[in-house]
Amino acid sequence: MIKTVILQQKEERDALLRREYAKRVFAGAQSDLLATGVIKLITGPRRAGKSVFSLQLLKSKNFAYLNFDDALLLRRFDEDIVMQSLLEIYPGFEYLFLDEIQNLPEWDLWVAKLYRRGINLVITGSNSKLLSNEMASALTGRFIQINILPFSYAETLAFNNIPVRYETPAEKALILRQLTEILEYGSFPEIIKSRDLTRNYLSALWDSILLKDIARRFNVRNGNELYNLATYLLTNYCNPFSVNQLVKNLNIGSAHTAQKFCGYLTQPYLFFYLRRYNNKLKLMNKVSQKAYIVDNGFIAAQSFELSENSGRLLENLVFIELLRRGYNTQQTLFYYRTRNDKEIDFVCRDKHKIETLIQVSYNIQNSKTYRREIAALIEANEELGCGNLLLLTWDDEKTEMIDGVSINVKPVWKWLLGVG
Repeated sequence: MIKTVILQQKEERDALLRREYAKRVFAGAQSDLLATGVIKLITGPRRAGKSVFSLQLLKSKNFAYLNFDDALLLRRFDEDIVMQSLLEIYPGFEYLFLDEIQNLPEWDLWVAKLYRRGINLVITGSNSKLLSNEMASALTGRFIQINILPFSYAETLAFNNIPVRYETPAEKALILRQLTEILEYGSFPEIIKSRDLTRNYLSALWDSILLKDIARRFNVRNGNELYNLATYLLTNYCNPFSVNQLVKNLNIGSAHTAQKFCGYLTQPYLFFYLRRYNNKLKLMNKVSQKAYIVDNGFIAAQSFELSENSGRLLENLVFIELLRRGYNTQQTLFYYRTRNDKEIDFVCRDKHKIETLIQVSYNIQNSKTYRREIAALIEANEELGCGNLLLLTWDDEKTEMIDGVSINVKPVWKWLLGVG
């Protein structure tokens, strides 16, 4: 019976509420979120902490709970019986928490009905396009979306009870050691204190996302093609790619199939694609994109060599932090190539104004490397007219003035923590 399933889920909910969790860093008052009557849509990749964030949000409230990562609930779902059971099990509930809602067929119609009845909803989901498109069509202007990604650097330090201190060499070494672990093994909450489990945990998560969230949901007939494409993008993270290149290198049947698979890989927040900046949208859509992965740990989990990839690992880490800070790959975040083919890692835009040009280089001790990074920033600044130039490195810090233009060289750990 449905009521039995919901009772079992209540026991799970209560057990989860008794646990202590690290508080997530979130821009905005959580009490204000709950006070509003709009739907709270919490999105992000699997295992990043969406459910925990929602439970923290609701902990002191009277709320009902349904988890749609439950085959029994999905198999027996009947909206009238479900609502009757919820009212019996959670009398007078103020909020309804629907976890992993995308698993329920035609969920958007049911959610719209609940909203019209005045039920205050908190919803989580792991499929970006499905959720945003269907919510936008069914409930335009009636929801707020909050993206939850794996732990940030600051959240990782807090989770490990490490204070942000760097006055002594020992203190600085401690926080840098944490950053090295994030760089190489990622920051999914469940493995931060169990690094020996990283490979097995993230390999299983990788397979689950590809096979369950993508192949099964979209009825992909050739799973090997999808898997090979995902592995190729993971191998070439931070590097430009084109659809035609994928077809040629992977023997995929057609450009249409390759493009379709690339789209599938973004929906469970596994990959993100960064476009090359151009004032003309038509030209921007024609050139190669760069692929980024949601967490550096997937790279280690798939057994790729890390020792020579420090620069790319750092660039991927910076990209994910820019997403946390509210930039998005459709309107405000791009990469750039100058007329002389010098590449800028990130162009950050605020509406129609370019805000910052960011270059990422793990080590600039080699004078040739340093001159190359500075020259790219200067040339891009001349073409784009930004004025705010930032070079992020592992641990170098200075301000360089060239031809009247100031370039801020900053350690990435300070930038991640908002120091200075």
